[in-house]
This record gives sequence, C-alpha cells and structure tokens, in this order.
Amino acid sequence: MTATPTPSAPPSWWRHHTGPLTRELQLHPGGFGLGQIPERVCPDAVTDMVCGYCSTGCSLRVHLQAGTAVNLTPTNGYPVNRGMACPKGWEALTPLNADDRATTPLLKHDNGRFTPVDWNRALTTFVSRFQRIQRQYGKSAVAFLSTGQIATEEMALLGALAKFGMGMQHGDGNTRQCMATSVVAYKQAFGFDAPPYTYDDFEESDVLVFVGSNPCIAHPIMWERVMRNPHHPQIVVVDPRATETAMQSTQHLALRPKSDQTLFYGLANLLIQNAGIDPEFIRDHTDHFEEFARFVSAFTLERTSIETELPTEQILELARTIQHGKRVSFWWTMGVNQSHQGVRTAQAIINLALMTGNIGRPGTGANSITGQCKAMGSRLFSNTTNLLGGHDFSNPQHRQKIASVLDIDPTLIPEQASWSYNEIMEGILSKRIRGLWVICTNPAHSWISQNQCRDILDRLDFLVVQDMYPTTETAQLADLILPAAGWGEKQGSFINSERRIGLIKKVAPAPGNALADFNIFKLVAQYWGCGNMFRNWSSPEAVFQILKRCTVDQPCDITGITDYSMLDHCGGIQWPYPAADTKEPDDTSSQIPIGQQRRLFTDGQFFHTNGKARFCFEDSKPMPEQPNRNYPYLLLTGRGTAAQWHTQTRTDKSPVLRKLYPDQPFAELNPTDAKQLGIAPNAPITVISQRGQFRVRALVTNTVLPGTIFVPMHYSGVNQLTDPVFAPYSKQPAYKACAVRIET
Repeated sequence: MTATPTPSAPPSWWRHHTGPLTRELQLHPGGFGLGQIPERVCPDAVTDMVCGYCSTGCSLRVHLQAGTAVNLTPTNGYPVNRGMACPKGWEALTPLNADDRATTPLLKHDNGRFTPVDWNRALTTFVSRFQRIQRQYGKSAVAFLSTGQIATEEMALLGALAKFGMGMQHGDGNTRQCMATSVVAYKQAFGFDAPPYTYDDFEESDVLVFVGSNPCIAHPIMWERVMRNPHHPQIVVVDPRATETAMQSTQHLALRPKSDQTLFYGLANLLIQNAGIDPEFIRDHTDHFEEFARFVSAFTLERTSIETELPTEQILELARTIQHGKRVSFWWTMGVNQSHQGVRTAQAIINLALMTGNIGRPGTGANSITGQCKAMGSRLFSNTTNLLGGHDFSNPQHRQKIASVLDIDPTLIPEQASWSYNEIMEGILSKRIRGLWVICTNPAHSWISQNQCRDILDRLDFLVVQDMYPTTETAQLADLILPAAGWGEKQGSFINSERRIGLIKKVAPAPGNALADFNIFKLVAQYWGCGNMFRNWSSPEAVFQILKRCTVDQPCDITGITDYSMLDHCGGIQWPYPAADTKEPDDTSSQIPIGQQRRLFTDGQFFHTNGKARFCFEDSKPMPEQPNRNYPYLLLTGRGTAAQWHTQTRTDKSPVLRKLYPDQPFAELNPTDAKQLGIAPNAPITVISQRGQFRVRALVTNTVLPGTIFVPMHYSGVNQLTDPVFAPYSKQPAYKACAVRIET
C-alpha cells in the first residue's frame, strides 16, 4: 500500500519577510504542499496608499482597527490630490466586502455548472489543459489578456511567467483600450513613451486646451487642480459634446465628430502664417518641420471650417489664444485615443506644442491623460508590446540585457512583440489560439462589438478567468475561475499618468481562499514546472528591485529609488530617477524632497538618437462607418458620471455610488432630433447599429449636436453597438463613433 504523502513545508517564496503566516490552505494529499498562505496586513493605525481606480494616482489614508481597514480619508499634502478624493476614492474599500466575492476556485463541468474546488485541483487542471493545447497546436495556441488594475510587479511577473516560463508568444492588456494610441504617438514623436508633464502644470498654465477630454467627470481631482490655477487661464475644450468640462470652459469648439485632426492641422497653418511659432526651438530641437509646414499649407481656414463645421472666427480665436499664451498646455484622453486615426491626431496635438515651444517648461506640454490606475506601469513593465523596462523584443542587445538581469537563457525571450488585443481575438476566431487566460478584466462587457466578442470567447477550448468576482460577464463564460485578491488586499506599486510611482498596501485580508495575483502567478510557475526561474521573485518588493535593474540606462531609469520605504516617505517619485539623482545639490541625504515635480524635456533633449523630436503627420481619413439612410445618427460614447468606473464591476457594489448615477441606461438626444422622431423626455427608445441594439431612456438635451446621440460606456449593452475598427498604428479600438438608428 502506498503511503499518503504529507504536505511539505511552504516554499521559501511564501515566507514574506514583512509578516507572519496566518492562514492555512489545505490541499489534497499528493498535491503541491503549500502548508500556509502569507497574509500580511499593515499593523499601523493609519497608512497611506495609492487609490486603485483611475490614472490620477491619489493617495488615501486608510484607518485600521485590529489590523483591518475600517475607513479612509484623502491624504493631506500628497502632491497628487492634496487632501481631495472623488466619490470612487471615498468608497474604495466597499467593493472588498461585496457579497459576490470569489472565495474559492470554481471549475465548470459538462453540465455548465460551476463546482468549488481546492487550489491543487484548480492549478492541476489549469496546467494540464493549457499544456495539452500547446502540445497539440503549438506554444502560441495559448495567450493571455491582462489589465491595468493589478500592481506593476504582478503584471511584470505575469508577463515574464507567460512568455519566458510558459512559452506564450501572445498576451496583451485592457490598457490597449485606453492608452495604446498615446504610447505609439509619444514613441514616434519623442523616441520613447514619455508623458512630459506633472500635475502642477494644471495650475501653471495660462491656456489649457482639452481635446476629447472631460476631466470634470473622468478625472475630477485633476479638474480640481485646474480650478486652483491662479492665473485666470483660458480653458479651451475641443469636443462635439457640451460636456461638463465644456460648460466650464472659456472656449468650446463643438466640432464635427472626428474632425479634430483637420482642426489641428488648420491651426498649425494659421500659426505658421501669422508668426505664431518658435523658430529657435524648432531649429534646435525638432526634425521634419519644413515638410510639416508644406503639408499643413493645404489646410486653409476655409477648408478647416468646412470639414470641422466650426465658424472661421472660432478657429481664428483659438489660434490667437495659442499664439499669445505664454504657457500653453494641451491635454487629451479617450476622445483622441479611441479613434480610427488616433495616433496621427495625438501627434497633431504634439506638433502644436513643439512648433510653439510649449514643452519642457512649467504649464506647458503635449499631455496624454490615461484611464487605468497603472497608467505607466503596464506600458513599461507588462512584457506585452514592450520588453521589460521599455525595451524592444526585436533588439538582440535588449534581449541579452534583460536575460542577464533575470538570469535566464536569452533564447527564452521572444524576438517579436505580442499580437495586439484585437489580433488575439482574431486568432481565437481563426483557431490559432485555443486557450486563453484572462486576468482582472472583463472583455465580454468592455470589448468592442460585444456580441461578436462573446461568440469568440465561447469558441475557446479552455478559458480561465482570474478575478475578484465570479459574476462578471467574462467569468460566467469561463471553464475555470481563480479567486483573486483586490486592491487593499495585497501590496505593490502603481505608476500614474504623471509617471509617479506610488504604493498600494495590504490593509485587509482577502476573503476565503482568494489569493493575491502575485501568489497565483507564483503557484502557476511551480505547477507548470518553471518555478526555479522565478526563485528571486520572492515578493512584490523583490520584483521591484529586479525591475529597477531592467531600467538601467533607459529613459525610465529608476535605479535611484532604494526601496518601497523611500517611495512611501517621498510621496511617490516620478521617473526618471537614476542612481545619479539620489542626492540633490547641497543635500547630504539620499532622499528627494517630498512631492518634488519632475518634468521631462526641460533641456530640450528628446529620446531619438540625435536628441530631437519629430513632426509626424498624415492626411486625415474619414470615419469608416458614416451615418446613412438606414442608420442616420452618429453614436458617441464616454464616461457617464464621476461615480462610475469602466464596466462597473466594482462601483456597482457601493450603494452610495449607485445613488450618484442613473440606475437605468440613458441616451442624450438633441431636442431637434427628439421632436422629429416624436420622442418625449425619459421615453424608452432602442438604439440600433449593424451589430446589435440597446434599450435606453431618452435624455433630451442640447449637450449633443443634432444628428448625434451619446450613451455612457459603463452600461453593458452599449458595446453591442460599437464598431470593431482599430487604429492602424496603435491597434486601439475606435469606440467613440459609429452609425445607429433610433426606434421607439
């Protein structure tokens, strides 16, 4: 008779150096003996940590009793939010206590029902099913889709595990949906993905131009910073909809949707004609201006007015405002990024900043605001389109460098970047990808053309979803659900829109047998058989030290940051912060001043080999799907209220937040169109596209132009309508505009 093996002691990587092992997880005999799971909860009465919602990166002071979070307040003095918080931040702890938390792995059986299983069964199934697919169809037949919501260290571990340990070629993140356009635009223009600004610039500008951006709703703390500007600034909003931000502006250009690229080329031409440029900056710090000037000469005032449907005087007024502004800053978000020509539109904005010398100085910049809380962390360290630390998969020197840092064979590093999100979905449709691992994201709700997306996910041989909740639309399609800890139940770092690295901390235990994503990835590595490759990835802070070494000699070099405690003490630190910067002039300490601001390009040097920025440009292209006889209206999408977040997976858990937004989906409809269609306020209507239909309530309002309607992105049905069109350079989905009709 064979003796039943006794579970072994936990591997050394479970013994976190900062806290005891406080909870046991029993596995089936013969499985990988974990023994105990580490649960480190901050022992202090209060602790500060970065919020886990948006890219702003506010600091919240969490109040604890008996080691568990019971309340929070905004952190006074933190350089990002300065004692302020939006509704989501005030309610950040509530989603942790939701009734529908995932507490144990769930395995779907042939009858379509989920059955609770232990971690040993879950991970054995995970490995056997994915490895079977790879044996039968090749290594690239398994892929992953991740998120901008997990810690930087977790995402780095996932990318390294999947690509170097499990042999996956392809993996992308839901960050593709919000920031890919800006990444490519910055790389091509500046030589590196480098948002140049700090949030102090909101208060330093005398002209702020917001393009396709509604910070009143999407980034309310940033808008509070604008409201603190002492210079009585001109606030310009370029948006077809009269957003909450537009209502507070000094100039609102309600242009024809997706004509903004033409507008910026027309403005550039006017500035050149009227000596509104900075010739010295252009000469010393840029390339290709002469070609750009010849190109935009075709964008006359008359042409610009016709194509944008803006009065000529309004265009001239904006050109004069930019020309006479001493500190002009340009800000954009999803209205630019989520476009069929988003990269060139973003670069048209960058070109305006370069040609007027509005970059590298306080209150200036071509500034992308993104959505995910790890706005820069996922871009630099996800190991998807970039090799760790902003390196290039196709560069053999970069592969050798990273292999040396990680102490792995360079041949394990793929020589090409991953397919993008849409290419992975197409790969599933063509059966080149048969297994998918989805981490902390909800594509069955958020991905464009939702009905097609759900059909594609249903074709997989094996779908694993790792999430806080088993109730998301994507989790319900899964074959295996892995229960993950949420923000506040683990530790790590986020990097916000202004490149500031801040900490998240464990202030509450995860429910049941849910684990931090970091620990799940470590378990997967052990079960897969590549655990030794990650022997040095023993904790999030240990991974942070590894990632530091990956940034050596990169524009994002952070080797001067000693450890997490330095980040905590300094109120976060913006990259770059190389080791040479650890001492300020006349300062004998190794700490930087708390809240110090670190702008890029203050010396006029960019990251191309010659140190110059590039003017990038291309002819405007029409929207792929124009309104027509059968679908005569143009649908616009965007954020609904400051109390909603993405697919509402978390914000819907808060009774307070639910009171702050309409419980029923709605569509903003111009009074002229409502009268023509015989639609009364609050009447039920159906919005129909070629891909699906969505029942909403009519909100009759002048905030939208005739011929357009607006529906908030947060409600599940809206992405039944959106058109699966992707920007050619960034592969970002064009969520913002598609043709629809309205029926009563």
